[in-house]
Amino acid sequence: MVRSSAGRQGQGYLAIAVIVLAAVAARAEDAPAKVSYYKQIRPIFQEHCQGCHQPAKRSGGFDMTSVALMQKGGDSEEPAFVAAQPDESFLISQIVPDGETPPLMPKGKEPLAPEAIELIKRWVAEGAGDDTPAAAEGAVDREHPPVYHQTPVITSLEFSPDGALLAVSGYHEVLLHQADGGALVARLVGMSERIESATFSPDGKRLAVTGGSPGRFGEVQIWDVAERKLLLSVPVTYDTVYGASWSSDGTKVAFGCGDNTLRAIDAATGKQVLYQGAHSDWVLDTAFSSDNSHLVSVSRDGSMKLTDVATQRFEDNITSITPGALKGGLIVVRRNAKSDELLIGGSDGVPKIYKMYRTQARQIGDDFNRITRFNAEAVPGRIFAAEYSPDGTKVAVGSSNDGHGEVRILNEADGKTVRKFADQYGAIYSVAYRPDGKALAVAGFDGKVRLFDPENGTLLKEFVPVPLTTEVAAK
Repeated sequence: MVRSSAGRQGQGYLAIAVIVLAAVAARAEDAPAKVSYYKQIRPIFQEHCQGCHQPAKRSGGFDMTSVALMQKGGDSEEPAFVAAQPDESFLISQIVPDGETPPLMPKGKEPLAPEAIELIKRWVAEGAGDDTPAAAEGAVDREHPPVYHQTPVITSLEFSPDGALLAVSGYHEVLLHQADGGALVARLVGMSERIESATFSPDGKRLAVTGGSPGRFGEVQIWDVAERKLLLSVPVTYDTVYGASWSSDGTKVAFGCGDNTLRAIDAATGKQVLYQGAHSDWVLDTAFSSDNSHLVSVSRDGSMKLTDVATQRFEDNITSITPGALKGGLIVVRRNAKSDELLIGGSDGVPKIYKMYRTQARQIGDDFNRITRFNAEAVPGRIFAAEYSPDGTKVAVGSSNDGHGEVRILNEADGKTVRKFADQYGAIYSVAYRPDGKALAVAGFDGKVRLFDPENGTLLKEFVPVPLTTEVAAK
């Protein structure tokens, strides 16, 4: 068979095309991918910048929660970036050192790592593109508060020390209600999608909030209650944070983290002042000793640990270290205001009280610090909520078990159950005594807050704490 010259020529062109395409593909593989704002730049800004530059706290009038808002600039109205010109970009000038002079931003914190600065420069040089998914857009802030199409799961309740307000967790916010549930007073809207705890300072003037966005960032917020103003936003770790507690002098806020650490910050500056990594699972709740010398933490690892605040040193396992002594993880800890005794609850559904301090040497197999007062049947499911009454004579616990919940009030002295609330309200995630002891707030999965008379069990008030859309409210 004789091939035509045209056929041979066609095969030659095809071979050349294959070679060219292979070369282009190889070059594409060698070339670095464009920097992603959403995946690479945004997390840097969340961790280092958005604590001071966000809708609830626009320092210098500058909001860094989106590319569009950064390009609006702050009080000076100067855009953050000049596309493709990092050396002419305002934000770059703020984060790059000037010789031996430290950079201006992040203000009061360690400079960004050189790798982070180079990544931001490269993103600007490539045009400062915005690849934020459409589903992630839509600001939630004070001017654009959350819109509720159904009641949210309530994870936190707390009365103010003067008994005037009740703080209720919502989506992206904490809602302040009159203590009797009569009216919504204020909405404290922040960055964290999920609120895990909200607790008033001892003087009631500030509110510490822990939460974050699961799998992305954790945050501690400090609010001025009277002014409804965000004082501090402290990014912490890359997951939600839990269990805020105040030192009795109001100078420190402690909290637990999903990276198995216990931490505390200075409540005025946000500076980390304590870090303890002795737990082997998520730290879910915290409590200071009455003299603020020690910090107690409970964890999914089933232990309650004692940490010296001044040295940040793990000091003791308050609970037994014997395998199987505690049946599953611990979720909540509360200190008796009248003593340094500790109420804990968790996976086994049995509330327990422990002494904070060990007074004899540990023996293998002992559970010396436990005060065995609660010998009644277990609460159904896991205990998610626990609280001492203001006079310290009773405790209230709330549980969840396959969509059902129970609230139980027990005598602190002998552990006897004095009151049970029916389980038709669903899973219970938070309970709180009013400071006068005449009302117990209960909330959880169904998104309603109920106020009970703890003495006789009478339902005093039931209300939905969030403003529902008109059509939902009508139903």
